[in-house]
Amino acid sequence: MDELRGDQASWAFDSEIVRVRFETKGWFKSPLFKLLGTLDLPVGAIREIDFRPGAGRKKGWVLQLRLHDRMDPYAAVGAMLDEKYQPFRLTGPAKTELVAEYLVDQLRFAAEQAGPPDPATVLSLVPSTPLHVLTSEGTARFEADRLSLVWSGTYASGYKKKKQRREFELSEIAHMEWAPVDEWGWGFVRVVTRGRVADAKPKNDLNVLRAGEEGNEIQQAFLLAATVTAHQWARDVRPRPALGSGGTEVEEETKPGFDDPEWWKETARNAVDVLRGPRISFHLPGSGGRDATVEEDGDGAAITAGEGTDPAPERGTGADTAWIFEQIERLGDLHAKGLLTDEEFGTKKAELLDRI
Repeated sequence: MDELRGDQASWAFDSEIVRVRFETKGWFKSPLFKLLGTLDLPVGAIREIDFRPGAGRKKGWVLQLRLHDRMDPYAAVGAMLDEKYQPFRLTGPAKTELVAEYLVDQLRFAAEQAGPPDPATVLSLVPSTPLHVLTSEGTARFEADRLSLVWSGTYASGYKKKKQRREFELSEIAHMEWAPVDEWGWGFVRVVTRGRVADAKPKNDLNVLRAGEEGNEIQQAFLLAATVTAHQWARDVRPRPALGSGGTEVEEETKPGFDDPEWWKETARNAVDVLRGPRISFHLPGSGGRDATVEEDGDGAAITAGEGTDPAPERGTGADTAWIFEQIERLGDLHAKGLLTDEEFGTKKAELLDRI
């Protein structure tokens, strides 16, 4: 593997991953990097590479990776994180600029050739679970699908000590909020649940674990927020039930719709089958998700019937012509989305026009 040494880390490259080994020796090194240690970043997660020669300290170079959506939980929760502590940022001296530029070109090519990242890729960029966080106010434990806050530390308020603990299912967490040290020397991580607005100060907020300036408490809280966020993203991408599978109980957010590629593929197959077969049930755009049954009479005219639908007009009427042009328009949508080839679209369009 080719290697590029920078001020914060060493990056080792191959065609599939970038292995980031953070520099952890020395009291002046970032506590966050010490906690992370090593990261293996799949090149498919990289959306863009920003390389700026001469933009760093003493005219050194600056390299910044920008990842695809839902691939960088650190950026999602760490908008206030100092840029020199960004995990996917690297700086180096001017004397290694040519080497850095060469490796950046290689990495950019590999990222362009890689396919879209698996949504679960984000889990490889955060610490494994269970994750334990210890601060002067208490502890947190995250176990992939459950987060527990326990207020047993020296600086926990009497109110929190009385309540002792609070647990959250991952499904009820809307997002994680992280705040660095304030003027009182406290930072915190807040669990924002669905439909809840923070109405208490962090000291007495049962959705908050505070962290002090001592040691690496702030960085632990930051890492907790990023890790929970990554698991949320991975959990949100669920397999959707196949169309026509007969399933009756489907959660609202998992129902296939206009933005679902599988919905369009199924519609494309059924639109073609309408022209081939004598009878088929299918969902068409604008039908409200109801099944429409299409048959052909002896003359080949289309007859549509089904619950909540009107029969298609007889051949030769103005309404029949309107129906045919409507089907051509729908096939055009499928063709524009790349789900029908030019030849298939042309053939089916001609067959529909022959019915006028």
